[in-house]
Amino acid sequence: MRGKMAETTQTVTAKAAQSKEKASRAEAVYRRRFERHLDELKWLYMELYDNGSMFAELCDCLHRFYEERDRELKKKDMEREKCPGWYRGNDMLGMMLYIDNFAGNLRGVEEKLAYIKSCNVNYIHLMPFLDTPKGRSDGGYAVADFRKVQPELGTMEDLESLTAACRREGISVCMDFVMNHTSEEHEWARRARAGEGEYMSRYFFFDNDTIPAEYEKTVPQVFPTTAPGNFTYLADAGHYVMTSFYPYQWDLNYRNPRVFNEMMYNFLYLANKGIDIMRIDAVPYIWKELHTQCRNLKQVHTIVRMMRMISEIVCPGVLLLGEVVMEPEKVAPYFGTLEKPECHMLYNVTTMATTWHTVATRDVRLLKRQLDIVGGLPKEYVFLNYLRCHDDIGWGLDYATLRLWGFEERSHKQYLNNYFQGYEGESSSKGELYNADPVSGDARFCGTTASMCGIETAACLQNEKAMELAVRQDVTLHAYMFMQSGIPVLYSGDEIGRVNDYSYKENPDKAADSRYIHRGRMDWTLAEQASDEKTVSGQIFQSLDRLEKIRRSEKVFATRADMRTVDTKDTNVLCIGRAYEREEILGVFNFSEYDKEVSLSGVDGEYTNLLTGERMGTEKIPLPAYGFYYLKKNL
Repeated sequence: MRGKMAETTQTVTAKAAQSKEKASRAEAVYRRRFERHLDELKWLYMELYDNGSMFAELCDCLHRFYEERDRELKKKDMEREKCPGWYRGNDMLGMMLYIDNFAGNLRGVEEKLAYIKSCNVNYIHLMPFLDTPKGRSDGGYAVADFRKVQPELGTMEDLESLTAACRREGISVCMDFVMNHTSEEHEWARRARAGEGEYMSRYFFFDNDTIPAEYEKTVPQVFPTTAPGNFTYLADAGHYVMTSFYPYQWDLNYRNPRVFNEMMYNFLYLANKGIDIMRIDAVPYIWKELHTQCRNLKQVHTIVRMMRMISEIVCPGVLLLGEVVMEPEKVAPYFGTLEKPECHMLYNVTTMATTWHTVATRDVRLLKRQLDIVGGLPKEYVFLNYLRCHDDIGWGLDYATLRLWGFEERSHKQYLNNYFQGYEGESSSKGELYNADPVSGDARFCGTTASMCGIETAACLQNEKAMELAVRQDVTLHAYMFMQSGIPVLYSGDEIGRVNDYSYKENPDKAADSRYIHRGRMDWTLAEQASDEKTVSGQIFQSLDRLEKIRRSEKVFATRADMRTVDTKDTNVLCIGRAYEREEILGVFNFSEYDKEVSLSGVDGEYTNLLTGERMGTEKIPLPAYGFYYLKKNL
């Protein structure tokens, strides 16, 4: 008996020693990361805030969030630290989805992981799911509580369950971190409205319109038709508050270090729930300065740089994805530098809009020019590429260049909106305008990829020839997107050709927002047809499946590969070349509804069509209407 007791005591002692040793090793890991960044982090923080006690509090809390981080997450952090370019390969494919529309709630998404994997997707972006007020949510971007899930979608425990299941399946999870503003229903906002100075200082409150009027002289309006001016008067509080986006979204004051600290604690809390990628919403707007445009100020880069270091200290497996809506060359500063990086990834917004300009005009010149600019950027820069997302399409094109070719801004925007509504240019597109301004004539456009390609119209007309062309255009656009440098992202439903959903007009909370036309519910009946190539859904799904597998098997699709465009001597046809080491693939894409015969300038040798195995040259290539080729050079 005594022997067994002694053995038990020894076992307990040994386990305690092992636990202590593990804790010591974990602490050493943290100290190494913390000390690597401490000097720069402190310098930037003190330059911005000059507040040593708040910096000390921040440091203490970083350590606490690290200690609270799950062992499996710490293990993943270590693995990704050893392979910092883990997201830059040719195997990343994303999908954006609204939880309720896709599967009802978080548990439902977990039950649909097999379907997600069948789409070759290993990165899912869960559209905003944090608690927001009914009817004043801006699609989830007016956050009332950063630590609570919308009740109808589930709980934080459900989120942890989903992220753990995704981790087991090799799927990374992205969420939106809305740090520019909160809902007016957030606790801080309610206490500010009640007159508590501590909380009023977390926003931009003014007891008269003198300073707001000064801001209005230089700050452009984001949505002139929905939020005239950048301030809202609160009659019950007797104050003005800055509201750049909507009157119910109050801009946070990052000049207050308490705001920065608390938002970083929210960031780390969510990271510790298993999130892999944080999409930072509206990055350029974060810092406000009187007598400026309050866009892209240098302090924004200081904040994002500090976020990057905080992430690398506590949770280095987490990536920062910046939402910066500008041209690629102007977006690039948000990557930071190789020595002092900021965002890991950025959206390629302008190329997306230019793609649809190309669809409407059949003119590839502007797209070719922009792709060459992207191809000339450092290969460490990773862009997220997409055809459609949850938002509208704004026509922020390069009009200085377009004007040289006879496109005037106002008339061309009108043409594009008319084209995609199906009114002009022999268009078969369907969709609706968003935020149309009758004074300026400006508007944005909403519609699914399938509807913009004519699949909805062809189905209504029961026109088989039109449907064949529409499906071919849809697949060709995806094939083109896969050839771009970066990570391709599908919008949920695009893989099966889901068309516009007009039922949003029956919901009073959504009826005024035409963006819901392309945010419709996932059609699982169509998904059941994914394996049947006799159906439209099956044709699109199987075509994308082949393309995705080619992309994953060919190393030239990694972000480190060279990308360039090739002259086709035809403004309707785009050719993109990708090369890595000795391998080369050409993507040739016909943006017109006419059959073409294309010769590629400066390219010779024999190529193999990766979809058919056919051997081909580069002279007089027969290219069907809205068709494409993936051609691999024979060595």
